[in-house]
Amino acid sequence: MPSRQRERNRRVSIKDKVIAIIADQAVLEPSDVRMDSTLEDLGIDSLGLVESIFAIEEEFDINVPFNANDPQASDFDISSVSSIIAGIEQLKKEQS
Repeated sequence: MPSRQRERNRRVSIKDKVIAIIADQAVLEPSDVRMDSTLEDLGIDSLGLVESIFAIEEEFDINVPFNANDPQASDFDISSVSSIIAGIEQLKKEQS
């Protein structure tokens, strides 16, 4: 399989898994989670955010550089679903 195809498959896989985790925390269907949604838009509070980060770390075997005490000061962008996915893709790429 060409490398671009593998990358595309991995990206779809990461996207789908992240959306499923976020949807679970928001008690929504994955189809209700839009890429431009914020966690606040989805009804995820600070505890839900922390639980989402833990679930993402476990699912992808990564350490997310996120400070729950000061989320705005973290290096990990949680401003939207798409930014979370992009951050995880970058962390996985660095891990490879």
